[in-house]
Amino acid sequence: MAGFSQLNPMGIFGGTFDPIHYGHLRPAFELMEALRLPEVRFMPAGTPPHRERPTADAALRLKMVEAAIEGQPGFVVDDRELHREGPSYSVDTLLDLRAEYSHRSLCLIVGMDAFLDLPKWYHWREILQLAHVVVAHRPGWRVPDLGPLRELLVDRGTARVGDLHDSRAGRIYIHAVTQLEISSTAVRRIVEIGGDPRFLMPDGVRKIILESGCYAQSAERT
Repeated sequence: MAGFSQLNPMGIFGGTFDPIHYGHLRPAFELMEALRLPEVRFMPAGTPPHRERPTADAALRLKMVEAAIEGQPGFVVDDRELHREGPSYSVDTLLDLRAEYSHRSLCLIVGMDAFLDLPKWYHWREILQLAHVVVAHRPGWRVPDLGPLRELLVDRGTARVGDLHDSRAGRIYIHAVTQLEISSTAVRRIVEIGGDPRFLMPDGVRKIILESGCYAQSAERT
């Protein structure tokens, strides 16, 4: 990483991963390369605050993430949110990481749709005190031109990757990534009706789904 500081930036990619698929993995890989991140941490959420409870249990979702990233240098799994009681708020995870890695640059990776909802997040203004926000830009989304997010982008936005390496937190970086039209909801529905999720995810994840029957049974549970 010639030309960059030694803050050893860490990418943080959270989600329910119910299940994880190529629509998660490809953008994470592209951002790791484009931002020159030594690592991207996949953090399965325990109890997501703004979504329904995951269909697959925590242990199974963790196992699927481990299978998905196996063999990819720089991809690691972090299960701390699965051991925390209560909602999995991003600010709590960042506080925990900042206490553990006080001198590292932290880069919270979110999609544009999540970024547009940022003012609804729990203690959202504290997030940029703890980390940078990296927005994976989806074709068709427009950067907000009014309101608090516009003000935030004027004050904190950057087009320099180096800014994510030169400071521990506080900047917003937007980057276009390949967006694969795959959703976890669609994957679950395919499996529920007896379909095969082949080619939507790594084979190791597909094997866990088919052998566990976790989504084949979800329709009966709901």
